Amino acid sequence: MTDFILVRHGETVWHAENRYAGRSDVPLTAHGREQAQALAHWAATAGLTAVWSSPLSRARLTAAPAADACGLTPHIDERLYEVDFGRGEGLTRDEMRQRFPQRLAAFLADPVENHLPGGEHPRRAAERAAACLADIAREQPDGRVLVVAHSTLVRVLLCHLLGIPLADYRRVFPQLHNGALTEIRIEHGQTALLRLNAPALAQTPALH
Repeated sequence: MTDFILVRHGETVWHAENRYAGRSDVPLTAHGREQAQALAHWAATAGLTAVWSSPLSRARLTAAPAADACGLTPHIDERLYEVDFGRGEGLTRDEMRQRFPQRLAAFLADPVENHLPGGEHPRRAAERAAACLADIAREQPDGRVLVVAHSTLVRVLLCHLLGIPLADYRRVFPQLHNGALTEIRIEHGQTALLRLNAPALAQTPALH
């Protein structure tokens, strides 16, 4: 049995305008750095056995204080990159509507089969993230692992692991809050969702 605490990185400078940040290396805001410190405060008493992170700086800088608080060295894995948004990268919804209105409408209707033009297929993203977690679970069969990654990646991963149709990821998980805790348990190949979007304020007992 391995417990994973999945965390979306802290707030970035694109947050206020709700720009699609995929592979762009967008910096944290001051508030995002505060969220990283709140996560570290939580992590200090969370009983973590490992910390993993996306290579993008917004994730690494969110994970680093938590790892330090636990005396752990964070592992960086390219399979935890955010989904590549292709031509939507760096744009707001309104800007996409101006540049490719039909493709945006198709994306909003089915964000998987009609993913953003030039972008990564969400199913491929979910599979690479799931493979990463499976490898960690094999290394940490009784572990409690913090994974700092990205909003869309975590949402498609949750659908993939929980048997929810991938096309429903935006409806079932409309938002992941920056720095909040989403905890899953993987045991005998099955995944349970223990909590979703919990604030990283204080440690709560793990469920057994």
